[in-house]
Amino acid sequence: MTAMDDRHWMDRAIALARRGEGRTRPNPPVGAVVVRDGICVGEGYHHRAGAPHAEILALRAAGAQARRATLYVTLEPCSTRGRTGPCTEAILAAGVTRVVVGAVDPNPRNGGRGIRRLRRAGVRVARYRAPAECEELLRPFACWVRAGRPYVTVKLAVSLDGRIADARGRSQWISGPASRRRVQAMRRRVDAVLVGVRTVIRDDPSLLCRERGRHDALRVIADPAGELPLSARVLTDGEAHRTVVATTRRCPDKKRAAFAARGARVDVLRGAGEGVSPRALLKRLGNMDVLHVLCEGGGLLAGALARAKLVDEFALFMAPVFLGDRALPCLRGVQWPLARAPRLDVIESERVGEDVFVRVRPRAGTREA
Repeated sequence: MTAMDDRHWMDRAIALARRGEGRTRPNPPVGAVVVRDGICVGEGYHHRAGAPHAEILALRAAGAQARRATLYVTLEPCSTRGRTGPCTEAILAAGVTRVVVGAVDPNPRNGGRGIRRLRRAGVRVARYRAPAECEELLRPFACWVRAGRPYVTVKLAVSLDGRIADARGRSQWISGPASRRRVQAMRRRVDAVLVGVRTVIRDDPSLLCRERGRHDALRVIADPAGELPLSARVLTDGEAHRTVVATTRRCPDKKRAAFAARGARVDVLRGAGEGVSPRALLKRLGNMDVLHVLCEGGGLLAGALARAKLVDEFALFMAPVFLGDRALPCLRGVQWPLARAPRLDVIESERVGEDVFVRVRPRAGTREA
């Protein structure tokens, strides 16, 4: 196999892994491909926790053709028994002679163990030469393992002057149809969609992914005082069991009981100022095995997460419009002098319909975990 071959087949494994994004918690999405004599003889991806791992599905599909084949897998094969058996033992039993690993397990207790087990048994194990895409797949899982909280993406539709709504609070629609379709794809890939209660009061969103297929992401409403209307779609659309109301002791007991009666989960958390503590909220979601949260606003919640240095990346849909100085800013309650303002690295930028999509992350050394 050449480096070009490795690139081709690992690209296929990555594409497979992406099919499982948002569905595997608390496991990471993983894809695997078995190749013999330059031909794919089996492939698979991890569908959900408790189901067979990607390697097992790929080996099953390959059958006897896995003997003397190469296995490409986006994450180091597991070597311990959980809900399923160790993938390393299945690889050895199948007679695979070479394994190309996209990324090492980010869990320090397990990282490297699978590779060592295979090498001790005589399997040639190679680290993929361009691991960035595989590591990108693992970012939410790595954050959850290392920090005990989900990875946080703050999505904002903003005007060119950084506003998310006009002076009267109207935000529909700043971004165009193509951007809104992209948001649906983003929802499919996460474990929870988070908004502040003001967003629900103003827009009454469903927060569900409208793409076809199985999606069971949670809808998390930060509602410190119990203002969420009982008529809101997140409580009345038949999917209330997927709604989490994160509140504080300021929420009246009757309102908490009413939320629960409609099927929602109610978590009473520590307050921070006038809101729910972002750290307490993310810790609770981490304990619920949530790996990746997409925060869709509003400005108060986004500002609170930014002040607490809990935003792992911003996904900005920038529309070609100005709204002026009385319109609502994208990060409310935030003030940094220029010399101390967090610096961001642009990870991705592209035209989406009439808008510009920009994904940025805090520069290394400028934020806390």
